[in-house]
Amino acid sequence: MRWKLGTAAYKRVPSRDAAMDPDLETPEKTPDGAGGGGAGAGPSWRRSLPHVCVATVTSFLFGYHTGVVNEPLESISADLGFAGNTLAEGLVVSICLGGAFVGCLFSGSVADGIGRRRAFQLSTLPMIVGAALSALTNSLEGMLFGRLLVGAGMGLGPPVASLYITEVSPPSVRGMYGSFVQIATCLGILFSLLVGTPVKDIDRWWRVCFWVSAVPAVLQAIAMEFCVESPQWLYKCGRTNEAEMQFEKLLGPLHVKSAMAELSRSERGDDGESVKFSELFYGRHFNVVFIGTTLFALQQLSGINSVFYFSSTVFRSVGVPSSLANICMGIANLLGSIIAMLLMDKLGRKMLLVGSFFFMAFSMGLQAIGANRHLGSASVYLSVGGILLFVLAFSLGAGPVPGLLLPEIFPNKIRAKAMALCMSVHWGVNFFVSLLFLRLLEQLGPQVLYTMFSSACVVGAIFVRRHVVETKGKTLQEIEVSLLQTQ
Repeated sequence: MRWKLGTAAYKRVPSRDAAMDPDLETPEKTPDGAGGGGAGAGPSWRRSLPHVCVATVTSFLFGYHTGVVNEPLESISADLGFAGNTLAEGLVVSICLGGAFVGCLFSGSVADGIGRRRAFQLSTLPMIVGAALSALTNSLEGMLFGRLLVGAGMGLGPPVASLYITEVSPPSVRGMYGSFVQIATCLGILFSLLVGTPVKDIDRWWRVCFWVSAVPAVLQAIAMEFCVESPQWLYKCGRTNEAEMQFEKLLGPLHVKSAMAELSRSERGDDGESVKFSELFYGRHFNVVFIGTTLFALQQLSGINSVFYFSSTVFRSVGVPSSLANICMGIANLLGSIIAMLLMDKLGRKMLLVGSFFFMAFSMGLQAIGANRHLGSASVYLSVGGILLFVLAFSLGAGPVPGLLLPEIFPNKIRAKAMALCMSVHWGVNFFVSLLFLRLLEQLGPQVLYTMFSSACVVGAIFVRRHVVETKGKTLQEIEVSLLQTQ
């Protein structure tokens, strides 16, 4: 087939007319949707893998900072003089959410303004400074300020990672690469638990826990100097020749022209004006933004964070130490993430999401039944089994898929800002669920609250079946064109 690329597609940058042949021939598509080369084969996954691995360090740091204060919190409060102050202890844990919310709000503008690579490097700066402040401080105020800075980096980095991985991955392995984000998060959580193990035996070990987190942040900032920039971002900025060079590094020389042709096709008719946040709430972009924000809201309304925060209490009730409980949760999370990685490009995003939400609803139902203490020892086993199954179900789809799916369905023009909005909704709902959980548990009881969480999971499954499109094996440009045609 032949693309007729008219000059109307290049209104913003005249150099694009010279950079691309108007009668460019696109190689034949392979069955998985990847652009073919001379022999009809898709681009190799090996070229993009190192760049994806460097990007996922952000997710590793996200997981590490999520779990780094779990074990050392008691030692931190004793050394800094706020032992027994539950409000202060809660702030040390949760203030990262406030910083993350702020970081998310600016992540889209930063990623569009300075590029994906520089945005990664910028996100490591508050993580390094915040970790150092937390490690050196002798006061509660210093700890809170350090954690707030770390949260800002946590909010900025993951949305950029989702964008970058989606934009540099070949279609045939984009689902698998997208799963690396969840796997890296799980590894970060497990590593933080491992590093925090000696905290009760070694005085002031919690300071070492914070120093350790600065190492991968520094390494990522350096490694990003050797990674490619997103070709989609370069093309949107009018830097066509540079976009071609990055495509050659990612896909190989045989696939550059077909990739550029697909990119030009999706941009045809774009007026080139930057998108304001207000424009995401109306017009042709509203539907995909609505899907994205609703998915992240339902993800948090499922009760996943309440399970993570309060699972130790259930495990201790059957004589299992809290440290072992956290490791069991981490292993279940990691196992599900690995399975999701293997199935993402085989079963597709939609099937994994639907199955995950239904499985979560069933698992939360087990916890609701287990909350009935009249069942005796059976209630304990139902609760423990329900928790582990719920975490496993979450990691199979509802955890990794939204962060991969949304950058796929968002047009290049709005991708960064739309991801920033959706992640802000994620952090906002996360904050309110965490804030209100204990009060609702006290007023409604565990059976009613867990039933509400289970119902939210059912709503999530129904929503995905009705509104989410399958993106498996399609190029970003094919997805964008097909969504615009359905509106």
